[in-house]
Amino acid sequence: MSAEMESIAAVINAARKNVGMPSDVDLTQHANLGAMFDYCVSKFGDLPALSCMGETLSYKDLDRLSAQFSSYLQNHTNLRPGDRIALQMPNILQYPVALFGAIRAGLIVVNTNPLYSKRELKHQLNDSGAKALVVLANVAEAAAAVVDETPVEFVIVTEIGDLHPTAKRLLINNVVKYVKKMVPKFSFKNAVKYRSVLAKGKSGQFTKANPDAEDVALLQYTGGTTGVSKGAMISHRNLMANILQSKNLFESFGLNEGEETFLSPLPLYHIYSFMLSFCVMLQGNHGVLIANPRDLSSVIKEMKRYPWSGMSGINTLFVQLCNNDEFRALDFSSVKATMSGGMALTAGAAKEWMEVTGAEVYEGYGLTETSPVVSINPGGNNQIGTIGVALPGTEIRIVVEGKDMGVGERGELCVRGPQVMMGYWQRPDETEKTIIDGWLHTGDVAIVQEDGYMRIVDRMKDMIIVSGFNVYPNEIEDVLSGHPNIAECAAIGVPDEKSGEAVKIFVAAKKGDIDVAELKAFLRDRLTGYKMPRYIEVRDELPKTNVGKVLRRSLRDEELAKLAKAK
Repeated sequence: MSAEMESIAAVINAARKNVGMPSDVDLTQHANLGAMFDYCVSKFGDLPALSCMGETLSYKDLDRLSAQFSSYLQNHTNLRPGDRIALQMPNILQYPVALFGAIRAGLIVVNTNPLYSKRELKHQLNDSGAKALVVLANVAEAAAAVVDETPVEFVIVTEIGDLHPTAKRLLINNVVKYVKKMVPKFSFKNAVKYRSVLAKGKSGQFTKANPDAEDVALLQYTGGTTGVSKGAMISHRNLMANILQSKNLFESFGLNEGEETFLSPLPLYHIYSFMLSFCVMLQGNHGVLIANPRDLSSVIKEMKRYPWSGMSGINTLFVQLCNNDEFRALDFSSVKATMSGGMALTAGAAKEWMEVTGAEVYEGYGLTETSPVVSINPGGNNQIGTIGVALPGTEIRIVVEGKDMGVGERGELCVRGPQVMMGYWQRPDETEKTIIDGWLHTGDVAIVQEDGYMRIVDRMKDMIIVSGFNVYPNEIEDVLSGHPNIAECAAIGVPDEKSGEAVKIFVAAKKGDIDVAELKAFLRDRLTGYKMPRYIEVRDELPKTNVGKVLRRSLRDEELAKLAKAK
């Protein structure tokens, strides 16, 4: 270990001690995620586990229903441990039932964004080799269009109200389908209804799988620098480590075992919310799922329904809520802590949230590749503008061109710890570029302060973060290049008050003019909503290097100069 690494390790260890954070965690507590789930059920069985739209499942309910789902998978399909199953649902009760059913059957879960375009979905299903898909009817149109071109053999379709009591279920599903017309027409050759799956599974038995802690539990797709997303292989050990590393932080926020209600407006298919939901369960607490966080009225409705004590969110959501009069009028007396991740927390948003709710926002930092949390601000020791202290068992290096930097010096943040992914699914070359000698290179530029807290000061990558979601310029440019009249293109991120950053594209035509409306329609069919460019600028040509590579940095500098001049 170099002297610089030793100095960083020393200040981080001192910081952990000062804030009451252990230096490491015991990773032998549970054999795998299924065993961790069984522990939660045995300890907290009758307590409420999850609620959505007014319906609540206890830990025992979740155990029973996931066992039925697992039984169906084992007795009515040819799926075997290690096979992949894609879950394409928002935050509804059917998601965790299917999740734990799949885990207990030994399957590898592939989290799939319900907003994916046909192109994106087809890529993920083919790349992961998923043999099964569980999809919400509202978003099943894209899957129905491409499923025959993928390895998927089994499709399970659910409707929003499927796990509600009969009368309420029929009301919800009929209103969604016939009144709000939120379910488009779609057709699968051999699809099974979710409720039928549970009914058939109820009559059978299931055998609990016992995967090794080092086996893959999750394929979590993240944007790729080569224009396509790639699956981070997250093992049972990776996830369990991050859950146990983070659990101590929950306690520092004053969240007590079996007493709290935690709001989850962020989608569970996002690794940040996914992992936090396990932390909530390991404490025996009550998680409230919010299916559509973009609908602020539905978020506020759940806040009124339950005296909540904690929630996860991102800067965008905090700003939107604090600007809402109905939210500002709520009773916040039960609120203890709010966790921020996915995108940078601004000082203004943190200050206003504190003024409105009386609760601090604790910002953390992580990546899909780190399952995801690397560091977080601990309760009672919050430093706004930092990403907090590295979690127990997490080692940090700051590197510039292979040379270690010391405390207070900037460089690329590199991470080593039990939460670091196994690698990228079927992409050893990409893995070797990212994990070097056991150290994950994040691509973010950071500083470790004298007090052991860390700050992110820049990004090495060109990644754009829109409302907490990663958007990679190469992917957008790859889609743009498929347009018949695009000669040159580039995508960059520009500052945006609501989403943190927004996508701006620069395009040059092969001939004649570019029809911007037609270009937007072209992109809309191929990109998820948050990846859609908010700004389009047409130019005769784009700035390039001597060898003809388009200079994104030059375009970003131009935009920043415009902003500076405007101020």
